[in-house]
Parts: sequence; structure tokens; C-alpha cells
Amino acid sequence: MKKNCLSMIFAFFILFGVSAYAEQTPEEIFKAVVKVRAIVPKDARTASSLGTEREGNGVVIDSKGHILTIGYLVTEAETIEVFGPEDKPIRATFVGYDQATGFGLLRTDPPLAVEPVKLGESSKLKAGDPALVAGHGGADSVQGVGVISRKEFAGYWEYLLDDAIFTTPAYAKFGGAALIGRDGRLLGIGSLFTQVVVPGFGSISSNVFVPIDLLIPILDDLITTGRSRKAPRPWLGINSEEARGRIFITQVTSGGPAEQAGLQIDDLILAVNNKEVSGLADFYRKIWGTGNAGVDVPLSILRGTRIRDITVRSADRYQFLMLKSKKVL
Repeated sequence: MKKNCLSMIFAFFILFGVSAYAEQTPEEIFKAVVKVRAIVPKDARTASSLGTEREGNGVVIDSKGHILTIGYLVTEAETIEVFGPEDKPIRATFVGYDQATGFGLLRTDPPLAVEPVKLGESSKLKAGDPALVAGHGGADSVQGVGVISRKEFAGYWEYLLDDAIFTTPAYAKFGGAALIGRDGRLLGIGSLFTQVVVPGFGSISSNVFVPIDLLIPILDDLITTGRSRKAPRPWLGINSEEARGRIFITQVTSGGPAEQAGLQIDDLILAVNNKEVSGLADFYRKIWGTGNAGVDVPLSILRGTRIRDITVRSADRYQFLMLKSKKVL
């Protein structure tokens, strides 16, 4: 079965004229995709939304033992285990997390005995291009996909990617999965399952991948300090949904800035700093445009039939989560 899968993968790349695989064989690449399992304390801030037992994938990216994954798998983790080609649990340590991109970084000591996957250039990946999605499990866990779109993605948890990678068909175990280009290099890390509307076809199931180009400027920072050195964005602590360009609050984080300021579920956001809001991405950009984390963010909201002005003293989400972790430890 494994030999048949590898033959199909080789055929896939030959079909699309791949010649750069001389750097690494497919089997070497797939060995570097590992399983990540994290246990989070029950009283962690993200436990209620993300669970206390999380499992996904990660990708070995250097010879020092660093493993790239999606951050929500390991945020506030008390223990982390990695499963390599031999499928035996190896203890890993949390290295860093970047809220802006969603990347998480781990490390095993000693490093796994695998060849790290080389980083590619996700900017060259266009709609219509073929690629592979690889999860832990070798060739049997690899799926051919097509890039259906390169576009903006706004997540309900105060998250925005300007140029996300959307692929189809959807890969079931997408969290932390590797998006591999025709040159055998890593182009993205799996984040979400979603639906993309395609004219003439309707909604199509797809995955969102975080482009690997976003890692390069912050990788050294993640390794040395655990986070990007860029000034943190203001965070309110809300989940929001967009309906016809209007923004509704669907959840308020317990103990977060929005709760302290008095924001409530079902509040309709009208404006940020007296500037009208149109859509989720616009909402985030207006919040982040007010300054760095800690800045006061003036909001105009509609609650019931009454318009109210509420000022939220924003926070640094990284510190909000890490402070909780320190109490646990």
C-alpha cells in the first residue's frame, strides 16, 4: 500500500513537470511531518473554546529540533508530545506563538532523526496551482489538492490574513498539516476548514493555510523570545460574525478587555473611533489602526434600540494567555 501511494505521489509531480525534487525525496519530506498532541489545564483561558486535549500535525523545519505547527494546538499547553516516523511519543517544549499569523513553534531535544523540510516561497503559489497536503502518517496521509483561491481571510477571533491560501478538496486532519509545493518545499501550515463560494458551483469545502512567507520575518524572534518583536496589536477579547457587512458580537472572553468595558453578546458594532465599520476585516483594521496593545479603543454600538459609546482599554492577547499559564505552572 505504501509503495503504491509513493508511486502515485511521484506520478503527481511528474505530471506537473517537477524537477526540483533532487533536494529531497517525497519519503524524506513526509517523515518530517509529525503528530502533535497537547494537554491543556482545565482552567486555561482557551480550554472552553479549544478543549483540553488537542491533536494535529507539525513540520520539522531545522536541524535544531524546531517544529512548526498551528498555534491553537499548543496555546497554554501544559504538556506536549510529538510522534515522529516511529510513532513513539517524544516530549516537546513550547517555544513560541505568533498571534498575528497563528504560527506556533515547538522543539524536541534531541532533534528528531529526520531531514527538515525546506521552506518555499508561498507568494509564487497562485489559484489553480496543484500542491500536496501532508499530515502525520507518511505517504498514506498525503492528499493532492488544488489552490482554489488566494485572498483575504478574517476569523471571528480577531484574526486576519491578507493573502490566505485556500485549497480543495478539504483535508480532514488539517490542523498543522503541511502544504507542499511542486518543488517539494513547505508553502503553508493548515489552519481551518471552511467553505468558499465559487460562481457557478456554489459553496465548496476547503482548507485555509497560513502562507509560509509570513514565518520568515518572525522566525528568529519566535526562537529567541517566544513571540514577534513587533509592537502587539490591540486585542479586545471578543468573537464576532459578519452579516451583510454588519458586525455582531457572538462571544465575550471572560476576564478580557471587552467584558471589563461592558460589551455584550449580540451588540452590533457601528463604528470604531467614530469611523463606520463595514465588514469583519475592516473592523479589525480600524481597531489595530488606533495604536498598539493597551490603547483605548472607542466603539459605537447598537444594543437593542439604543446607540451607546463604549471605550475598551485593549490588551496584549499573548500576555493575557501567558499570565494564565504562569499561574497554572
